[in-house]
Amino acid sequence: MSRIMVIGARGRAGKAAVSEAVRRGHEVTAVARSGGDGLVSGDVTDAARIAELAAGQDAVIASVYDSGPTFFPEAAAALVEGLGDSRLVWVGLASILPTADGTLVMDTDGYPNEYRSFYLAHQAALEVFRGSALDWVSVAPTGDFNHAAPARTGSYRVAPGSASELISYADLAIALVDEVDRPRHHREAIGVVAGQVV
Repeated sequence: MSRIMVIGARGRAGKAAVSEAVRRGHEVTAVARSGGDGLVSGDVTDAARIAELAAGQDAVIASVYDSGPTFFPEAAAALVEGLGDSRLVWVGLASILPTADGTLVMDTDGYPNEYRSFYLAHQAALEVFRGSALDWVSVAPTGDFNHAAPARTGSYRVAPGSASELISYADLAIALVDEVDRPRHHREAIGVVAGQVV
């Protein structure tokens, strides 16, 4: 059993990560910007609060959102400062994953770019992680979440970015907790899609 902190536990990916970790028997501290409903209050951009909450944790899963252009790199910097030796599993973004030919998803033909500043903010967060000594991995859907079929299938595979591919929040959560239980990827961004584990 591990002690896992999930930051952003009120959101869909965060809730799914909490459920998956509890399902496996882990001790979970569920954190949200505002507490209540069984959640501990904590701001992911507050390094001191992160350090306080991360004390004694084996790993941290962070699934956070804010539309501000500086939020993601600020959150990344606070996590780097606050986590110490805890492993970080970061919920990333498909838009900044490379496709099979190396083109970033956000640069493929027809991909919507009205939110490009949001994509670039996510990319800036990864640059913060890369410049640190933190043991981190970014796990993102290769394309998008499957809102029409949200059930847990119990399987996924790592794959290049592809805007047409789908995965449920529940199956993404399996990948997130797997990277705590059996870390396979370190200091890199990966994409996952529904399908047989490879």
